[in-house]
Amino acid sequence: MSNYDQDLAASRAGGGGTIAVDTGLRDYMLRIYNYMTAGVGLTAVVAWLTYQLTGPALLQSPLMWVFILAPLGLVFFIGSRINTLSVSTARLLFFIYAALVGVSLSTLFHIYTSASIARVFFIAAATFGALSVFGYTTRRDLSGLGTFLFMGLIGVIVASLVNLFLQSSGLDWLISVVGVSVFAGLTAYDTQRIKAMYDSRDDETSAGRKSVISALSLYLNFINLFMMLLRLAGGRR
Repeated sequence: MSNYDQDLAASRAGGGGTIAVDTGLRDYMLRIYNYMTAGVGLTAVVAWLTYQLTGPALLQSPLMWVFILAPLGLVFFIGSRINTLSVSTARLLFFIYAALVGVSLSTLFHIYTSASIARVFFIAAATFGALSVFGYTTRRDLSGLGTFLFMGLIGVIVASLVNLFLQSSGLDWLISVVGVSVFAGLTAYDTQRIKAMYDSRDDETSAGRKSVISALSLYLNFINLFMMLLRLAGGRR
């Protein structure tokens, strides 16, 4: 937030500063949303192609666990090494991650109808867009929500693991409702946090790394929001 405050103060110093900061911030956010949108699009295409080409064979194969667990390891690697990776490598790893997620999400086409997946996808996109705009434009400080949302996320993960054994439909519904709330909140919170990370003094490498890791955060929020909404409103086969 300190960087944002400094930039805001600088922008008030004169009209030229305002224009420079606004233009830089707009370009910075646009690059992030372009990466995030491309990642979501790649995931959707890979998921559909995997479903069409492999059918239920991949779903029934032990290899499926590789595509489920590999993205988890990769996202931790990107997050821990982002400050040492080149921008091009970080960007490539992000798109590899999005493709691997697409392979694992191909299983959704075996569980839900294509029409309901498309419907929920557009609902998720509209919801994400509205919340991201709110996070970008609101003057309210959302930083206080961070701890609460993180605790909610941990609760969703733990409850989901427990329900793997319980197989309770009631608990699954509750997890989905709480999950939608958590990832909706994270979308607004992360958008404001990402905006505050902008620093007009960053060089191209620093700005590029920030763009990739920020796109990854928003991508994860969107994918998880979509998954939770699908569990609530998806039409099963």
